[in-house]
Amino acid sequence: MEESMMILNAIRQEFECKEVDIRAYSPLTLAYIGDAIYDLIIRTIVVERANRPANKLHKTVVRYVNAGTQAQMIMAQEELTEEEKAVYHRGRNAKSYTSAKNASIADYRKATGLEALFGYLYLQGKMDRLLMLVRLAFEKMNIKI
Repeated sequence: MEESMMILNAIRQEFECKEVDIRAYSPLTLAYIGDAIYDLIIRTIVVERANRPANKLHKTVVRYVNAGTQAQMIMAQEELTEEEKAVYHRGRNAKSYTSAKNASIADYRKATGLEALFGYLYLQGKMDRLLMLVRLAFEKMNIKI
């Protein structure tokens, strides 16, 4: 069993979460959890690479966890399946009532779509796929964390 499914199953079992058809989740709900899982991925990479003061860790993480970088990441994706593209488009086109402080509306919408895709993959237990997409985007963008 893939590691993320073990975590998901443990959370669901411990807190008696009822199983929900993932297609029933709104794209903004998927983006909500996707934002958290992407943040966790980046924080884990940054912490694993160097033990630094918290403020330096935060400054490093902020460079990658923002709408501008996420918008670039989705533009670097050539590997998405049709299903993944559909989830991304649902997230990108969702009517959000908030916006990013330091990003254009276009970048914010692309980032929301990417987060929806990440949330979808996480809740599907496809953590390997999610991590591969993050790695591929960073490679194409020449980003080394």
